[in-house]
Amino acid sequence: MKYLLAGEESQRLLFRTILTSDFDAWLPFHQNPLSSQHWTGPPKDPVEACQQQFDAIFERYINNKGGMNALICKKTTDLVGFCGLLMQTVKGKDELEIGYSILPSYWGNGYATEAAIKCKEVAFVNAWAPHLISIIHVDNLPSKKVALKIGMELRETTSYKQNPVEIFAINH
Repeated sequence: MKYLLAGEESQRLLFRTILTSDFDAWLPFHQNPLSSQHWTGPPKDPVEACQQQFDAIFERYINNKGGMNALICKKTTDLVGFCGLLMQTVKGKDELEIGYSILPSYWGNGYATEAAIKCKEVAFVNAWAPHLISIIHVDNLPSKKVALKIGMELRETTSYKQNPVEIFAINH
């Protein structure tokens, strides 16, 4: 499967593919209204939203369009979040995006930044793309901070899937 980091690790995290058995551990992400407050489109029902996300993840895996990896805390073996490289089409152009989501109980611990740095390193070492992007809702300040911490710069403001977003980018 292309663009996945299964088997990689960072200082505190192990990367592996997402499994159907991760569903219950990931459900609290969708049960917290702050997790998806900026995006229109996901179902309001947490179970339905989680299922929709898992379906999209497994479809990406099958179609070699990258995807999220489960982030496992080395110390506790708990699932703390998802992060990965995803092929996205922005304004008719294919782009490789670093995407990240952390379970609310682990927010503020630097896991998104740590995982995003690893994604950036692996993508550039393997020459998977000359640059990487992150598509971030204009009101999502924590995600913007992660993008800036890993060296990305604001490239443009646009609309993506009917949401106002900022595209952050970094060149190899």
